[in-house]
Amino acid sequence: MIRPIHSIPMEDMNMNQTFDVKGMTCGHCERAVTQAVQAVDPAAEVTIDRATGKVEVQTTQPREQIAQAIAEEGYAVQ
Repeated sequence: MIRPIHSIPMEDMNMNQTFDVKGMTCGHCERAVTQAVQAVDPAAEVTIDRATGKVEVQTTQPREQIAQAIAEEGYAVQ
């Protein structure tokens, strides 16, 4: 059954969020960022482009919570 978007609870809506993350230099860094995001939202999908520092996250959680989780791992987040 397809529900109109206004009837879907906000916590069930995934949002695509893009972050600029500075300081990721290796696979371990990518894992640390992914695990930090998934600690906030276990169902989050995380895509990382280490060369550009772009981290894309499909999540139901607020941007501020995701950014804080990444920053707590020691990375600068914008």
